[in-house]
Amino acid sequence: MELNQLRTFLKIAELGSFTRAAEEAGVSQPALSQQVARLEHELGRPVFDRSGRSVRLTEAGRLLLPRASRIVALADDTTRELLDDGRVGRVVVAAIPTIAPFLLPPVLRSYRIDHPGASVQVDEEVTEALLRRCQRGELDVGVLALPADAPPGLAVEPLFDEELVLALPVGHPLAGLDAVPLDAVRAEPFVLLGDGHCLSDQIRSFCQQRAVQPVATGRTGQLAMVQELVALGHGISFVPEMARRVDASPNRVYRHLLGDRPRRTVAACWNPDRYQTRLALAFLEALRSYRFDPIA
Repeated sequence: MELNQLRTFLKIAELGSFTRAAEEAGVSQPALSQQVARLEHELGRPVFDRSGRSVRLTEAGRLLLPRASRIVALADDTTRELLDDGRVGRVVVAAIPTIAPFLLPPVLRSYRIDHPGASVQVDEEVTEALLRRCQRGELDVGVLALPADAPPGLAVEPLFDEELVLALPVGHPLAGLDAVPLDAVRAEPFVLLGDGHCLSDQIRSFCQQRAVQPVATGRTGQLAMVQELVALGHGISFVPEMARRVDASPNRVYRHLLGDRPRRTVAACWNPDRYQTRLALAFLEALRSYRFDPIA
């Protein structure tokens, strides 16, 4: 068995599709199918049931899956450890979209000063995909917001807490208040991020625990679009404080809630069972050293 064959097998098993696996790997579907055919010929048994539209693991495939994962992980970790000089190498980092553009730039600036030979790949992922990639060892470090349903065995370390502040269009009646009572937003339309973004789940959870049900009038995949829709008067929203800090628009204002304020915890995650290079550990330390100073 070749490593490329096992990687192909794992990718198809994960996505449940030859077509999607070929697209993600950047190869043709016939080339990918040939790798699987050679693997099955060597094993003497099929690993996929191709009947119908779906691709499912056979009994042999289910037996191979955990062993193939361990073999590929061991090979990757061995290569990483042998090449780890602490000076030159690649670090793969992912963060959720409501954190990445605000937290990662200052962390990367300080990290590059001390580690100029590091090549940092930065991805944006929603929480579910980030945790899945971290568990598979595809990420060195993930940055997400808690609470999150992390898989068993994944290391999760809180970094700092952050308030969610109320975003209002200029001229809104509530904009004249220094602090807004939660009851005052009960009948207000909300602009929220779409499904898959944990920020919307956190907003709904905070409101529902206090007998307030936010009525969403629009959903989008980008926090910047949420802010623009607020400025245009399509509704109000809760926005992470780190996004408020970099917002220079004259068409939006931000207010604290009166009393209990919604918050989230920014955290780092990684797979402790995978080899962590010295550059990856240094990036994790750069995250720990970042100081988030709230705006009063």
